[in-house]
Amino acid sequence: MIANELRKAYIDFFVERGHAEIPSASLVPENDPSALFTTAGMHPLVPFLKGEPHPSGTRLVNVQKCLRTGDIDGVGDDTHLTFFEMLGNWSLGDYFKQEAIQYSFDFLTTKLGVPTDRLAISVFAGDADAPFDQESYDRWIACGIAPERIAKLGKEDNWWPAGGKNPGPQGPDTEMFYWTGAEPVPKTFDPSDKQWVEIWNDVFMEFDRQTDGTFAPLSQKNVDTGMGLERTTAVLQGKTSVYDTERFTPIIHAIEETSQTAYVTHKRSMRIIADHVRTSVMLVSDGVHPSNKDQGYILRRLIRRAVRQLHQLNDREHGIGSVVDACIETLEPSYPVLQQRQSEIQEVIAHEVAAFEKTLTKGLRAFDKLFASSGYVGGEEAFTLFSTYGFPLELTEELVREKGMGVDKEVFVAQFQKHQDISRSGSEKKFAGGLADHSDESKKLHTATHLLHQALKMVLGDHVAQKGSNITQERLRFDFSHDAKMTDDEKREVEKIVNEQIQKKLPVSFKVLSVDEAKKKNAIGLFEDTYAHIGGKVKVYTIGDAKRGVFSREICGGPHVENTGDLQAFALTKEEASSAGIRRIKAVVGDSARKALSIKNR
Repeated sequence: MIANELRKAYIDFFVERGHAEIPSASLVPENDPSALFTTAGMHPLVPFLKGEPHPSGTRLVNVQKCLRTGDIDGVGDDTHLTFFEMLGNWSLGDYFKQEAIQYSFDFLTTKLGVPTDRLAISVFAGDADAPFDQESYDRWIACGIAPERIAKLGKEDNWWPAGGKNPGPQGPDTEMFYWTGAEPVPKTFDPSDKQWVEIWNDVFMEFDRQTDGTFAPLSQKNVDTGMGLERTTAVLQGKTSVYDTERFTPIIHAIEETSQTAYVTHKRSMRIIADHVRTSVMLVSDGVHPSNKDQGYILRRLIRRAVRQLHQLNDREHGIGSVVDACIETLEPSYPVLQQRQSEIQEVIAHEVAAFEKTLTKGLRAFDKLFASSGYVGGEEAFTLFSTYGFPLELTEELVREKGMGVDKEVFVAQFQKHQDISRSGSEKKFAGGLADHSDESKKLHTATHLLHQALKMVLGDHVAQKGSNITQERLRFDFSHDAKMTDDEKREVEKIVNEQIQKKLPVSFKVLSVDEAKKKNAIGLFEDTYAHIGGKVKVYTIGDAKRGVFSREICGGPHVENTGDLQAFALTKEEASSAGIRRIKAVVGDSARKALSIKNR
């Protein structure tokens, strides 16, 4: 079974059982500064796991785009990926353990034809916070799983999030394993045996961990499941590596062609290139551009790591364009928008490659000089290469390792912190569950982004489209499509329009509408990317009313204030380029806005 067949079989199975198919959320979480990327299927659904009604109902299924960079250095082995797809089904206060486990068992054994004797299970063993998961254990026994094939494990293995230390929705889980080794299959399940490969995880969310560490029961019991598409495809095909499946072989072939080298002798390098270019394609498609901060920094790092590996394969021309095309070709059946944005994706990646080529050439030359003069390149020298030439620490480390030495990272970090307070470390912040901030200030800023978006369209033109946003308690950041720097007059006009809507004290409300209804009401939203192809429902926030007129309608998950008057005032604090064709605005509301406006008016 190939990946696209598995994807379809999974969706069809759960739709037949009353689940509504919902679209994948973006790789970039909406208005959630607690995480750089969507790392799991549950991430976009946290408000609904906490009890907010979902527009599509209580039974959901989808394939979620996910990105995890914590193990980025592990990419190159058989299993590690940065971008992957997660098959998931959810029950939001609907069915619970009995049906969830039965669905999982039936899909594996009936739909996929997995023999029961090649399956093993783990369940939560229980501790001081929560009891042994007897119900899940009994259900698996009823399905025909032998007791010796069921392992009872602690929070580090059978609780989500792992360890249960982060605030937010969580609970025990049960995991399904498939025997990938030779016959005969061991009668007893040994979780430490790597030939047992995890293929599915059912999470039973019963608790809401408080910030003080206590566990409170959730208002509703939820089911959140996850099956990695790439890993399960490899298992079903009898492959030991995800890179040997049809999801990657065309990409590997493109790398062989452009580098004129063989995969069999350069597996690690080619896997890194395939993974990193594939992830870069998906990030650019979701509006991320290379930069020195946040998601843009990760994208830059991925592209540059891929270029470095091409360099090691003696591909001095860096024919990465053909690799980009191969990635788009393999993913386009699932994500048609990739073909629509192919030129943009190629342009963004090619621009970063060209910029890094200069860095790579100068940095390598400088490294050789440093090493020749002292016979050593340590933490301070590594920072000099980084700060002067933009030469990545990891590249310096690799070059030094080839000399049989090492780089003192602590010295590098100390120098970095001393001289710069920009950009993140490059590893994503761990998702702690829930939207980052539901405070009143964040709600005000969230509503302000809607006012700003509409005002920009009115002043600059209908070509303006949101390309990203980030909200903290102090300010909003809004990226939008526009080719030119805004003039002072344009900025003043945008401020004026937004403040007028605040003074009018317009009501803010939402309705759950079908895609067709939302389109008829001219709601702002990327229908072609999300709901249109599956006919889902959307949440549309409206600012204004019939009496005073509607100022804005926009697809959004919320939350927002109930009246624009709550914002008090609005002020732009910065307008700058984010990347080619993308501008970035930072703005504040409330007292901060009043102070900023007062200074401007002096």
